Amino acid sequence: MMKKLVAEGVGTMFLVLLACGSAVLAGPSIGGLGIGLCFGLVLVCLCYCIGNISGCHVNPAVSFAMFLAGRMSGKDCVGYIVFQLLGATIGAGFLFWFMNMAPEFNFGGTTAPDKYLATNVLQPGATSGMALLSEGLLTFFFVLIVLGATDASKGFGKFAGLAIGLALGLVNIVGIPVDNCSVNPARSFGPAVFCPEAWGDFWIMLVGPAIGAVIAVICWVAMAGGRRSIK
Repeated sequence: MMKKLVAEGVGTMFLVLLACGSAVLAGPSIGGLGIGLCFGLVLVCLCYCIGNISGCHVNPAVSFAMFLAGRMSGKDCVGYIVFQLLGATIGAGFLFWFMNMAPEFNFGGTTAPDKYLATNVLQPGATSGMALLSEGLLTFFFVLIVLGATDASKGFGKFAGLAIGLALGLVNIVGIPVDNCSVNPARSFGPAVFCPEAWGDFWIMLVGPAIGAVIAVICWVAMAGGRRSIK
């Protein structure tokens, strides 16, 4: 079990470090499309690296959904989430450290006073209700893809990682203009540790994905015809 937990921690660390790092280092240059693609590509790489070790959840919403779907125990789910949050914090810490090594460096066109860690906060004009709906629906879609692609009898085996990575990239491209797109409480938690101003909107990044995960499981069970047993 410890190998799985370490894999989840390391995987979530790199998801935050590299994907959020793309926004910090090159956000204004590559835009939402580029950042979304980076999130997706990082997850594809991680799926094929640690997928056979831990399943490559790297997301509390995914682990929660797997528990609800009967694919993992409650104890394992809690362990996964703890290590995901820890890994995300370490990844954000590395990014924060890197940014502060050169205060005058022009991070992707973002000047020093505007530096941030790609935190999940409401973007100009967006409302809490809008963000909550966005997080719920996008997480619903993403987790549904994960459940379907990894299903033991109905999934697509070696192509699962590709589908999951593409799904994450897609939801980020759609959701970044609203709240920088979370669909992953750990991805929101790590950067918020170093940017306290992000805590005000954190509840959205927790409640939205949780609701989306529940709906995804209900929908998948209805379509697939039953719960899967814990392996």
